[in-house]
Order: sequence, then structure tokens, then C-alpha cells
Amino acid sequence: MATSNNSSSSSGSSGNGAKKPLGDIIYAGLTRGAAGAVILLSIGIVLSLAGNSWPAIVKFGASFISSTTWNPVMSEFGALSSIAGTLISTIIAMAIAVPLAVIIAFFLVELAHPVISKPVGYAIELLAAVPSIIYGMWGLFVFAPFMADYIQPALQRWFGFLPFFEGPPMGIGMLSAGIILALMVLPFITAVMRDVFQMVPSVVKEASYGMGSTTLEVAREVTVKYGFSGLIGAVFLGLGRAVGETMAVTFVIGNSHDISVSLYAAGNTIASTLANEFTEAAEPMYISALIELGLVLFLMTLVIQVLAQWWIARTQKKAGAGL
Repeated sequence: MATSNNSSSSSGSSGNGAKKPLGDIIYAGLTRGAAGAVILLSIGIVLSLAGNSWPAIVKFGASFISSTTWNPVMSEFGALSSIAGTLISTIIAMAIAVPLAVIIAFFLVELAHPVISKPVGYAIELLAAVPSIIYGMWGLFVFAPFMADYIQPALQRWFGFLPFFEGPPMGIGMLSAGIILALMVLPFITAVMRDVFQMVPSVVKEASYGMGSTTLEVAREVTVKYGFSGLIGAVFLGLGRAVGETMAVTFVIGNSHDISVSLYAAGNTIASTLANEFTEAAEPMYISALIELGLVLFLMTLVIQVLAQWWIARTQKKAGAGL
């Protein structure tokens, strides 16, 4: 018995101490290298942006964030108007796109017949593949005139007492840019939400129906709660796309560095400013200020992602505590 135990012990130790196959070692090295490369790339982007924008950082300091001045002739630059335009257009886009995405995804998964849901799903994926410049051209030549002739005058008749709808209905401006952004991010958010809803186990929904729940109650209490973290991920995916969108916004936002309460007024975003002015910038301080705008945009997206991960982790922790 002792001999048997010793032999089995020695065989087990030799099995545990055996070398890993070469393929596993290479695979582990490649995955670690890829993960490390992402981190190094992000650090490299930050260092590159910070290094090239250092002259503007030294000259303007914190006032670069709080100033609305943008005067290339006098080499005076401030990012507040671009930051405000980025945030306002993004808020408009998400306020429109997120509820529509939830409704469309729920319809495709829970209500629509496969004969309808499949073609509509393919159409959504096709819209997600349309280049942003196509959205911009369509917005300038088709959507902006429609806004100027019908939508903006109607909004002024109904809500003209609000300062958000003051000014001439020109068709271009912050409101049009926000709506175009909403149309752009809607396919991305909808596609992810549809996949999240499809991953909810049928047995869970059937159990809820068996207890007498209505379709709306199943959607609210089962489908949404089961895939809540995935839905939040879809929202922040669309948010990241909206914050950094360039060409579609550039066509319809008007590209003005003034800040106005009216959504009809022209404005700008960080991305549209870079697209409009980087090619014509020749003076070193001008170039440095534009690169600092890029650094601000990068940091904004980083903050958004950090907040998203924190919110998802906090939500999951609360859900676990509730269980």
C-alpha cells in the first residue's frame, strides 16, 4: 500500500510539474502581448497629444477650458464653445436614440414575426455600415431644408416661448446636428440591444408569462433587468460614437465658435473644429491649440468610459446584494 501511494504521489507530482505545450505558451504570450499593446498604444496617444500641445498648455493653462475666445489671427484660443457643442449635440442625440433603440430592439425580439424582424435587422446593420460623410451630405442637402421649412417653424409655433427655439429657422445648427447624430448612433445601439434581448433565456420569460405577466411587464421586469449591463454597454457604445463623430456633424452644425442658448443657432464640436481648421492651420500655436483640443476630446472619452465601467460595476453589485 505504501509503495502504491508513493508511486501514485510521484506520478501526480510529475503530471503537475509537466511543461505546458508550446502552443499554449505561444497563445498565452500573444494574448498578453495584445493586451499590453492596447495599454501602450493608449499611453502613446496621450503622450503624443500632450507633447505636441504643450506650447498651448503652457501659454493658456486652465483658461483654455473656460475661454470662449477662438481667434487664430491673434493666437488666442479657448475650447469652451467646442466642448459645449460636443456635449449639447451628444445629449440631443442620446435623448432621441436611446428610447427609440429600446423600442425597436424590443419589437424585433418580442413582437415582430421573423418575416419582418429579419429584414428589419438587416436594414439596421446596413445603416450602421453607412459612412458618416453620407449622413452629412444627406443632412445638408435633404434634412436641413426639411427642418427649415417644416420642423423648426412648427417648433417655434408650439414652443416659441422657450429660448431653445429662438432665431431664424435656417435648417442647420445644433438641433439638426443632434438629430443627425441620433440617426447615426441609433443602428449601433439597436443592434447591441437586440442581441442582449435575444440572450435572455426563454424559460425565464415563459415563467413570467405563466404567472400572469403582460408583455410590457415581462419586458420591464425580466428582459430589461436580465440584460441591464448589456443595455448600458450599448448606450455607452453609442455615446462614444456620438462624442467623436466628425464629418456628419461638420456638414450641418454651422461651425461657429459662439455659444447660444438657442438650438437653432450654429455651433461647433471638437471634432468638427479639427476637421474644419487643421488643414489650414500654419502658425505653430494654432496647430498646438488644435492638438490640445484633440487631447481634451480623448480625455472626455476616457472619463466617459471610466464612469460607464463604474456605473455597471455598481449596478451589478446592487443587483447581487438584492438577490
